Amino acid sequence: MSAGPQPDSEPVWFKSSYSGGNTTECVETAFVAAGVLVRDSKEPGGPRIQMSAEAWRKFLVACAR
Repeated sequence: MSAGPQPDSEPVWFKSSYSGGNTTECVETAFVAAGVLVRDSKEPGGPRIQMSAEAWRKFLVACAR
């Protein structure tokens, strides 16, 4: 899925295409001007982790190994 930065006030959240049918154990991400937000899909109003785009890139590279 391709998505660019979104306004911080209205992030557009999406789940990984690897989430499969088990929707009870997913994280969601949103691209924002400051980088990437990550949250638990079961608690959309709960805490969020924010990281830079570079930190997100490094995380994805490490996961692909």
